[in-house]
Amino acid sequence: MVIRVVVAEDQSAVRAGLVLILGSAPDIEVAGEAADGEEAVRLAEELRPDVVLMDVQMPRLDGVSATRRVVAGGWADVLVLTTFDLDEYVFGALRAGASGFLLKDTDAPALLAGVRTVAAGEGMIAPAVTRRLIAAFAAGRAPRPAGAEPPELAALTRREREVLGCLGEGLSNAQIAARLKMAEATAKTHVSRVLGKLELRSRAQAALLAKELGL
Repeated sequence: MVIRVVVAEDQSAVRAGLVLILGSAPDIEVAGEAADGEEAVRLAEELRPDVVLMDVQMPRLDGVSATRRVVAGGWADVLVLTTFDLDEYVFGALRAGASGFLLKDTDAPALLAGVRTVAAGEGMIAPAVTRRLIAAFAAGRAPRPAGAEPPELAALTRREREVLGCLGEGLSNAQIAARLKMAEATAKTHVSRVLGKLELRSRAQAALLAKELGL
């Protein structure tokens, strides 16, 4: 199976480099290139790629807003790529429905792995960004009364809460299955139910919520 990717990056030299890296992989095809957010949205709707590699800061429409439109349309999964690891960009991209977040200094093998991971329906967050997320939530999470249950968990079964906690650790379906001693297909079903009940668009959003809830 060939993974079709749209590359959205306003700097032509950087875009050419990304296209070169992606094109070097036998299982990845660059289906289109966009120089701004509006074009990225148009190409996603027109081409229906597997993944849109999305820059954050672009003219006409920023990457976070473009991500929100692409995800809302159901046209592709989005892997955000940026030089910035500031929390505002991380939170904005993930809450817009992005499936992953990598920094532009990521090396070629990690970039290719990220595209493959997102195309497979998994989440991908750069380790440096994950550390910032954990630190942010640890510093800013409001204390709850003793014994109080977060309202977001009310709709989940005990097993689904365990799965949500695994998503918070960034585990894949196979790793969740091994951790909770279940079949991988069962783990995948639980993940789908968690996302559906919590009205989340991606595993990355589930991971964000799990950290916010302290799971």
